[in-house]
Amino acid sequence: MDLVRLRSFVEVYRLRSLSSAARSLNLSQSNVSQHIAGLEVAIGGPLFERLARGVKPTAAADDLALDLGDLLDRAERALGKARARSSDLAGVVRIIGHADFLSHGISRHVPALLEAGLKIRLQPAHRDLLQQMLVDRHFDLGITAYPLVDGRLHSEIIREEPLHAVAAPETAERIGRAASLGQGLAAEPLLAYDITAPLVDRWLRAQRLGEVSPHPAVISPDLRTVSQIIQGGAGWSVLPEYLCREALAAGRLAVIGPPPSPALTNAYSLVWLPSMLRNPRIAYARQLLLRRLRA
Repeated sequence: MDLVRLRSFVEVYRLRSLSSAARSLNLSQSNVSQHIAGLEVAIGGPLFERLARGVKPTAAADDLALDLGDLLDRAERALGKARARSSDLAGVVRIIGHADFLSHGISRHVPALLEAGLKIRLQPAHRDLLQQMLVDRHFDLGITAYPLVDGRLHSEIIREEPLHAVAAPETAERIGRAASLGQGLAAEPLLAYDITAPLVDRWLRAQRLGEVSPHPAVISPDLRTVSQIIQGGAGWSVLPEYLCREALAAGRLAVIGPPPSPALTNAYSLVWLPSMLRNPRIAYARQLLLRRLRA
């Protein structure tokens, strides 16, 4: 039972398609089918039920995938790093992520990637498009603050960022003078990343203000824009610390209400499609970003 057959199995299991797995592995569909057939002979039973479109794993396939875990991916990452140390890394690495984090979190590490001979393409995107573009192999690496919804993607947390409810000082003062924190917040416009306002909802629940659910007056997929509007004196929001630290220190923003206990944080993750790490430059860029962003 060789590694090539196991890799074909893992790709078919993740993608639920022989043809998609063949494209991912740069093999012919007949080769992938042969690999799966060989494994089925070795195991003594079918691994997939062939459907009109794609395949459905059997219980044997679920057991095999569970036993394998991420062992193959870990082996391929190690091989990718080894190749990266001895190969020409020149080429393009495409990174997609939230616009504000690309600006504040990724931009300072681009010089290190350029020094290695890489060319970098950065693309802002919202959470759903980001994951789809990675799955479709239009981008190599992604940065997201949202949980993954596609099991084909892997991720590692690179930063836990504190969250703060903030407003301009005069707005925060009006909120503080209200009969209650909830009433004060409801009287001011809410600014958010999207219509669901997940950061705001988390903060409201932590403050036991679940009954306060204001509809966002302003929506922007770039939280830098939200921060600038608030500093201009309009409304309030919940922002990660890296976007409001400087403004808080300078007095352009003020924290609203008492800090939640325990403190709220937002996890940012580096995301990738495992098969992309067979490319040495992508494996190198991933490893460099993991090391530097965690530091």
